[in-house]
Amino acid sequence: MRPPRAQEHEATCRCRKRKRGLELQCPCESDSEDDGELLDTPRRKKLKSTSKYIYQTLFLNGENSDIKIHALGQEWSLHKIYLCQSGYFSSMFSGSWKETNMTVIELEIPDHNIDTEALQVAFGSLYRDDVLIKPSQVISILAAASMLQLDGLIQQCGEAMKETISVKTVCSYHTAAGTYGLDTVKKKCLEWLLYNLMTHQNVDLFRELSASMMTQLISSHDLFVMQVEMDVYTALKKWMFLQLVPSWNGSLKQLLPEADAWFSKHMKESNQGQVAFLESEQGCIFVPVFKHLRLQYIISDLVSARIIERDGVIPREWLSSVYKLQWFTMLRAEQDNDTGPQEINKEEMELNSMRCGRKLSKDGDYCWRWTGFNFGFDLLITYTNRYIIFKRNTLNQPCCGCVSLQPRRNIAFRLRLASFDNSGKVICSRTSGYQILTLEKDQEQMVMNLDSRVLIFPLYICCNFLYTSPERRPEGEGLPETVDS
Repeated sequence: MRPPRAQEHEATCRCRKRKRGLELQCPCESDSEDDGELLDTPRRKKLKSTSKYIYQTLFLNGENSDIKIHALGQEWSLHKIYLCQSGYFSSMFSGSWKETNMTVIELEIPDHNIDTEALQVAFGSLYRDDVLIKPSQVISILAAASMLQLDGLIQQCGEAMKETISVKTVCSYHTAAGTYGLDTVKKKCLEWLLYNLMTHQNVDLFRELSASMMTQLISSHDLFVMQVEMDVYTALKKWMFLQLVPSWNGSLKQLLPEADAWFSKHMKESNQGQVAFLESEQGCIFVPVFKHLRLQYIISDLVSARIIERDGVIPREWLSSVYKLQWFTMLRAEQDNDTGPQEINKEEMELNSMRCGRKLSKDGDYCWRWTGFNFGFDLLITYTNRYIIFKRNTLNQPCCGCVSLQPRRNIAFRLRLASFDNSGKVICSRTSGYQILTLEKDQEQMVMNLDSRVLIFPLYICCNFLYTSPERRPEGEGLPETVDS
């Protein structure tokens, strides 16, 4: 039989266990178990980091140094055992080079991107686990890391670059990524430019973009166009003006009037506009860029066609072939009953689709159409209640041009949406992928349902469209030779 004191203690403990319905363990029952767990549980004690000690003592203070490195007028007291982490020094010390047994090495720096600060970071990275890389220094550090064959530091530079792409860094990052073989960074920069070139136009960016880079952007089906193809031409005109007059200093709002005035003056001075600017000595270097304009979607709008004729930038031969091509396409749509694309032809979509876009500043109801003659297909786009709807308008609403009354018309399209942060980085995006939609007269169709949880305004919408099918001709038959097929 248990002693009264033990029975009393047990009853008290059980009472406490049941208090408020909680099952608690009696301290007197768990003391021995807790003591064992306490002895086996590791405790963190904050000690001075070994990495920090090594960095301070060996690198910064140079204690027990067995080799000195001279470069760019500065000296570093270092240690061979740490330098051998670098592929550059590992080869130097293990081969039959004259530097193998030297204690003082004069390091030649052939890359102008490398400075003493970059070498300090690169050498220091051999003595520590973490490296602080500032965006202003990342290219010079990358250059030093590439020369010294420090793969880990190269990777850290790449990650830092991808996180800090902006209007101020994108061009220099893209160039550096190409120079030092960071393909993922190069791809990220190109992606940033495709999204931001038209949506967030910037004078400094226009000035900095090279002709080869602009060619790559303008030719891409992924270019996020705002409004219509005519706006791509206008952006190119601004860019070309800044390449010709790099000293110009003004705002984005002033840029287009200044560019128009400059080209107007040139047109008057060059044989009263008999020679297009792109055919002149000054303009011929820009031909590869302008060749990728989709002129068929510019001349389909009367106002735009008149501006193109007025500017005198595009050669007449280019325009003549496009006018002829569009004329035959219109005849096929009207007389050959071309109802539009029958299947997804990705190559055709990428090379010849109409590129257009729109900015929605805030949530609400929107309805719009993109200007131009689209072969009798009056397409209305509606955004309402987080839905995007396409409608083929024939009789319901007024239209500025003629409309096709064919019972059914097909359209090939790709719809993309994106929102950006302050640096131009995409924070949310959606795409419909390439699709074909068949619409009867005045029929509407929901093409995207947006999740409100991931929808951020302002919202940018970009579309690729094909209203007609590629021409298929029997072998041996074709259009006149003067028409570009």
